Amino acid sequence: MDFNMKKLASDAGVFFTRAVQFTEEKLGQAEKTELDAHFENLLVRADNTKNWTEKILRQTEVLLQPNPSARVEEFLYEKLDRKVPSRVTNGELLAQYMTEAANDFGPTSPYGKTLIKVGETERRLGGAERDFIHSSSINFLNPLRNFLEGDWRTISKERRILQNRRLDLDACKARLKKAKAAEAKAACEGDAVPDFNETRPRNYILSASASAPPCLASISMNPLVRAASVLEWAGRRACCGKEMPKAPLLWSDEVEKAEHELRVAQTEFDRQAEVTRLLLEGISSTHVNHLRCLHEFAEAQTTYYAQCYQYMLDLQKQLGNSRGEMLPGTFVGNAESVSPPPDNASPTVAAAASSVAGPAVPTIPVVPTAVGAPGSAPSVEALNASDVKPPASGTRKARVLYDYEAADSSELSLLSDEMITVYSLPGMDPDWLVGERGNQKGKVPVTYLELLS
Repeated sequence: MDFNMKKLASDAGVFFTRAVQFTEEKLGQAEKTELDAHFENLLVRADNTKNWTEKILRQTEVLLQPNPSARVEEFLYEKLDRKVPSRVTNGELLAQYMTEAANDFGPTSPYGKTLIKVGETERRLGGAERDFIHSSSINFLNPLRNFLEGDWRTISKERRILQNRRLDLDACKARLKKAKAAEAKAACEGDAVPDFNETRPRNYILSASASAPPCLASISMNPLVRAASVLEWAGRRACCGKEMPKAPLLWSDEVEKAEHELRVAQTEFDRQAEVTRLLLEGISSTHVNHLRCLHEFAEAQTTYYAQCYQYMLDLQKQLGNSRGEMLPGTFVGNAESVSPPPDNASPTVAAAASSVAGPAVPTIPVVPTAVGAPGSAPSVEALNASDVKPPASGTRKARVLYDYEAADSSELSLLSDEMITVYSLPGMDPDWLVGERGNQKGKVPVTYLELLS
């Protein structure tokens, strides 16, 4: 590989001198050109946008994919520019296990049938989750990544260039200031060989050396070499029949050169500042775009949770309708099952037994059938709720979980979060209770209630 050693050495020198100047500015030992307040506010807003966008992006990725290993795998596939393999969601995997278990236990058994129903719901939940993740990745995560990997990189690059232009401008200002001071000093002391190192700061860059005399533009930092160069230049001037100019004239040339380079540096700084300002003002457009993406993310999340709620509501209705196929006195769904009371237990004992599991867990009280001839108990269809008298004991308060529309006049319509009084009657379907709300009375489904003490 062909290395340009001169360019490499020059770049290293420029980097070192700028680093020294930047350190002196931080210590208050060098002059610094300050940006206007509006520009500083734009810089602060851009930095805040970048920092918060990174945090929101990372946390959204955690929300959509809680598994760290899966996130690392997706990151590697993205960097390798390869398609991420399709991954089964947790709900779909659970549905697969439930279906296989149902086939093993017997799909016609009560447990097998329930496994199939719950597994189908889990599969639908997994599909809804997949759609939500896909929609959020396209409409929300990708715009955030595009800003960080595209617009922000451009802004950072132009800000670094602006910083270098400002350092060059400050160096030219320092050189001009020292040149004018040295010119005034030389005018007071008379003719003297000028020492240009007094006017050129350590980080001075000869960007306009072509306009200066060759011997003066290439004066070395070594005093001996510098003296030899001055003598050589004076000799050439003498050989040409010209007298060496006096020190004030040389200082005047140095001041003019410093002023010229200051104008060039100021022009480059102003141009770069305008470019950077336009990019920073574009952050407002970025906020508008991210706002639109945020609305789409919220809508996708709302749709996802609405689908989940509907799927679970459907499952709850299916399980409620199939409870009659279970063994009498059993209840599937409580974390702690309670043994049913005997058939000859009183309603008070049945109510007490149903409240053992705790007031926050909805339970279904098991009510014994009336003693008498078979078929003498009134059926649910024949029950006239308006003629029913509440028992002396065994009534409970219940909170309505979901809205319920009465199917006929014997049922009571419900509104979510309202409180009603419920109780059971002998021979009544265990999936139903009698509910009272003021003067209104009717049958209500147990699955829509949270029974309290």
